[in-house]
Amino acid sequence: MNTRYTLKNGYSFSRIINGGWQLSEGHALKSTIEKQDVLKAFHELVSRGFTTFDCADIYTGVEEFYGVFLKEHLAAGGKREDIQFHTKYVPDRSVLAELKPKDVREAVHRSLRKLGVEQVDMIQFHWWEYDIPGYLEALHELQKLKEEGKISQVSLTNFDTPRTREIVESGISISTMQAQYSLLDRRVENAMQAYCKEQDIALLCYGTLAGGFLTDRWLGQPDPADWDNRSLVKYRIIIDDFGGWEAFQELLNILKEMSGRYGCRIANISTAYILQKEAVGGTIIGTRSSRHVDANGQTLALKLEREDVTKIDSFLARHPGPKGEPFELERSEDGPHIKVMLRNLNEKS
Repeated sequence: MNTRYTLKNGYSFSRIINGGWQLSEGHALKSTIEKQDVLKAFHELVSRGFTTFDCADIYTGVEEFYGVFLKEHLAAGGKREDIQFHTKYVPDRSVLAELKPKDVREAVHRSLRKLGVEQVDMIQFHWWEYDIPGYLEALHELQKLKEEGKISQVSLTNFDTPRTREIVESGISISTMQAQYSLLDRRVENAMQAYCKEQDIALLCYGTLAGGFLTDRWLGQPDPADWDNRSLVKYRIIIDDFGGWEAFQELLNILKEMSGRYGCRIANISTAYILQKEAVGGTIIGTRSSRHVDANGQTLALKLEREDVTKIDSFLARHPGPKGEPFELERSEDGPHIKVMLRNLNEKS
């Protein structure tokens, strides 16, 4: 499997992207992060070609942490162009109605300062409420900042297909779409995947390991009632949408049998399956320690045989998972998903 993905405009990034949500101050509920070990992992990841890092302005402390890493990288003789930083611009739900172009500019310049860069490689834009106008105006301002050299790539995260089409038809050049995509959640396959393929927009997939559920750790385990972090809370709801704990365990057993034959782990099978899908440019895998470095290499060395893909597909056909467009359920005020979301930076978990 290729280790990098190149967009139609020549921009290149790692197919496995180092995720940053797990490093956010609002993510951990009980567990702690050894940041020195994380920094060690970052340097090793870059040395092995995993040079792309994902974060967001709403991941408290992560842009600053990436800035610390970049300083260490440069001090050790590395170059700025060795690393790609993909951040997100997620304006608070409470300010959407009053958002002005100057607010967009201030947010981007704030991210530049925190990362310690003159140009951010990618801004991925999110908008909480479609009923509140303004997302097209904000994206046109991001486009201007791109033309001024402050942004290399303008992208989207968690938009649905109709709004993505509207944005593209308004004249905004969109490089990638970040969306949730895993064996448990295949909503992008309903319409988004085909549209991205048509428009040559790369899918950047998060939740591919369902917050760590699609790993050997959970095979044969009872359904727990207590959680270490927000990822597990979020993706336990997805397991219910998929068909419940029993169906989830059936899937893990199928993946475990395959991983034994390939000489790898469940996580490698889960990620490789998504990376082999149409329009997928990369997957975002959370990096919390140096133990994740070797796993990335194993995944990219893996090529699932057709019969194994067919076996997985046959099982998934009986468990279609969450319905609708990407992030549609997460926008519902009546559903359980939205309770996991922090839609304003001043909200507390």
